[in-house]
Amino acid sequence: MHLRVLANRLALLVPLSLAFVLAACTSIIVRPLDYDSQARFICIQVNPKVIVTDCLPVLREGLTRNNFSSQMFQGKPPETCDLVLTYTALRSWDFAPYLSHAELRLEMNGQEVGYGEFHLKGKGGYSMYKWQGTKTKMDPVIDQLFEGY
Repeated sequence: MHLRVLANRLALLVPLSLAFVLAACTSIIVRPLDYDSQARFICIQVNPKVIVTDCLPVLREGLTRNNFSSQMFQGKPPETCDLVLTYTALRSWDFAPYLSHAELRLEMNGQEVGYGEFHLKGKGGYSMYKWQGTKTKMDPVIDQLFEGY
């Protein structure tokens, strides 16, 4: 009888411990979009230094999911831009490349009105989560950035 109780407790403890370890490796910081308008169009400034190949598709899908349309540009933003999104994304390598850090900045008229950051502490250490895709890592950041908007 005592072995069954111990086994049940261990069965609960192992997933909780794993969740804690994974959460301890990841930092997500978000200051949600702070703007009163009903702006629904975002211009994304293409960052040619970003070599995370699926970064832009993940960003655009996230904007669409949050009911924003988007357009990419290089250089000076077009006059039609309600909001401008700039981004950085860094890769690390451990047997294979993976996203280890990303930042999103939303601006209106040169003023920051929203910010989101994904960061793997210690570049993910021994966590298997570090090899998850860009979408898995960035979707929570994008959704929190537009939460309540």
